[in-house]
Amino acid sequence: MKLIALSDTHMKTGEIPQQLQTLLEECDLIVHAGDFSTVEAYQAFNASGKLKAVFGNDDAPELKKLLPERLKFEVEGVKIGVVHEGGLSVTNTTAQGYLAKEMEVDILIFGHLHRPLIEKRDVMLICPGSPTKPRMSNPSVVELVIEKGNINGRIVTLEGNTCEYIKFRDALKKRTQEKDLNEKKA
Repeated sequence: MKLIALSDTHMKTGEIPQQLQTLLEECDLIVHAGDFSTVEAYQAFNASGKLKAVFGNDDAPELKKLLPERLKFEVEGVKIGVVHEGGLSVTNTTAQGYLAKEMEVDILIFGHLHRPLIEKRDVMLICPGSPTKPRMSNPSVVELVIEKGNINGRIVTLEGNTCEYIKFRDALKKRTQEKDLNEKKA
């Protein structure tokens, strides 16, 4: 079974970017870890009939009434937990690890950070980043393939708006490479 995990789409309309829409059409299950922002955005993802989701801190009040804060379900014997705010750090995932144990899951999918992460230890921790509003990363989702209890995950980088930090970093790297090349020619 192929799952696409995403979060923090922060969409004001129900228009899903085409590259993301293609990925969603090709998967068996869509897992959204909150922050759709609007009911229209939620409805666009839910129209597929394959959505499992929680609400996020930026979601409309109607969504907070409709969706749970935490979700737990099973796929091919693998227990999956979903929350929006699993912790506030990509560099220290201790809180997310404890939350996964508390929820008694094999995989914890969480959002809020807008930056992708896959960490495998006694549980798998996944933050899919954001396909539309990334922070210190490129737009992304996480693809999970679960077969007979085996879990394979990968970060899928998407086209779209890149965080200003990444643009700056890449421009600085390019400038440094050009300078080094010019010095070698001289």
